[in-house]
Amino acid sequence: MRIAVVADGEGGGWLRELGSGSSPVRHVPALAPAVHEAEHAGPEPPRWVWSGWEDLYPELVRAGVRVLRCHDLALVEALLLGYEARHGEPCSLGAAWARLHGLPVPDDPVRGAGEGTHAQPALFEADRSTLPPGTDRITAVAEVHEDQQKRITALDGAERVRLLAAVESAAGLAAAEMSHDGLPWRPDVHDQVLTELLGPRPQSGHRPRELADLAARISRTFGHDLNPDSPAQVLRALSRAGHPVDSTRSWILEQVNHPAAPLLLRYKELSRLHSACGWTWLHTWVRTRKGPSGQLLGRFHPDYVVGGVVSGRWATRGGGALQIPKAVRRAVRADPGWVLVRADAGQLEPRILAAVSGDRALAEAAAEEDLYATLAEHVAGDRERAKIGVLSALYGQTSGDAVPLLAMMRRSYPRALEYVDAAARTGENGGTVRSWLGRTSPAPRTWDTTVSAPDGDRRRRAQGRFTRNFVVQAGAAEWAMVLLASLRQRLVEVAGPLPEGAGVVFFMHDEVVLHVPRELADTAVRAMSEAEIRTRKILFGQTPVRFPLATTVTDERSHL
Repeated sequence: MRIAVVADGEGGGWLRELGSGSSPVRHVPALAPAVHEAEHAGPEPPRWVWSGWEDLYPELVRAGVRVLRCHDLALVEALLLGYEARHGEPCSLGAAWARLHGLPVPDDPVRGAGEGTHAQPALFEADRSTLPPGTDRITAVAEVHEDQQKRITALDGAERVRLLAAVESAAGLAAAEMSHDGLPWRPDVHDQVLTELLGPRPQSGHRPRELADLAARISRTFGHDLNPDSPAQVLRALSRAGHPVDSTRSWILEQVNHPAAPLLLRYKELSRLHSACGWTWLHTWVRTRKGPSGQLLGRFHPDYVVGGVVSGRWATRGGGALQIPKAVRRAVRADPGWVLVRADAGQLEPRILAAVSGDRALAEAAAEEDLYATLAEHVAGDRERAKIGVLSALYGQTSGDAVPLLAMMRRSYPRALEYVDAAARTGENGGTVRSWLGRTSPAPRTWDTTVSAPDGDRRRRAQGRFTRNFVVQAGAAEWAMVLLASLRQRLVEVAGPLPEGAGVVFFMHDEVVLHVPRELADTAVRAMSEAEIRTRKILFGQTPVRFPLATTVTDERSHL
């Protein structure tokens, strides 16, 4: 059963059951209780159909309501537009409805950092779907949903695209829940880390002590005052010292044989920490409260963007949740009496390549716990060389040590290498490729295959490298989303109703973290393992490829 739902802006909303025949629209004065009741009314919960998860679900979560599945019109519209080589076109309910009726298409609403997940709208604000004034929104939801179902059915590989639409929609549910619950965060530990590395918290507008000391040492090394935050000043100073370079990127500075180089590298490292996860970040992104023993506990509440990268990976609008520095992770600790259960899928992309390419020999290697070690035995001689060979195949490296390794890979795993080679050729010719479930790569803008060398050749090779990796990275993103959706479902199945704040609290590409009471630790580990098995079967059936999860359990005494 599918139920369309829209908010009325006053705490209530309209519900309409979708399907064959005409179903009456029902207005409910309190939307959250109505959704909760419908979610638990029968043996199988409905699939909610709404304009977009950010318009409605965060407020449902704040009201204590969680749903198992949905059809997110905005996320699915973006997938279908991509399939039709129309990346970047507006995908809101209003835009989809306008296209359906041959009307001018409005731009999507612009969201700011923290909006939709942190904001506290009153009484379910009416969604900003950019529909024309006076349009019946519940009818618009039903019409766009019906149109999307027809478009999916007409596609080659419709069942895979339908699965992609379902898990992309489920990702929106998970994003709202994780943003609400937050990642457990110890602000006192974070402050301790910053103090150890940077010195005491400085006054506003001043460098921390360690950065100020490094800046002074860098200036003394060059023999004159220099601002290490200014790339232009650093480049001029290096040039005068006999080391002309065209960039201050770390990998370039690592090759400079000058006493200032290691100081500049250390300054860049600590400066990034201070700007990305310093005291200002702590104050902005971590909400604090007193624990049962009076200790200060916190929650980091990221603002996720589902499918924010063309490959299907997530992004964030602020907070840097997907790039937390290793040093700062010491602050990620379970609440007293609770545990964090972390699972990390190692060697995910080469395992995805083995599964999607149908290369039997590589699939047999990917059936082992350590794929690289298995490849080393049969192909490369040692594990590190095997890893270089695989990464070269995935990312298109064609020089140096990669050349003989790629030749060996092609002899041993011809179907796998042809799979990515074919994707690269398509990209070089200006074409698009599709992932396992049908996510489509964007075509290069202002593409012209007749552009003269060398610029044209460089652009074609770059696009080939992009499409080569797209078919694998997008497949890895799909695996992760199916895992996330399966885990949300399986955790409730094996643990029953969870206490407030328990469940999935963090997700990053191939890593997922649960926060649960200590007595549910074993249950959570089992749910994680069973979700991985379910994910593999849903995506690839009886493949010999395995996707082992490295699982760890930590309590408040140790960090993530």
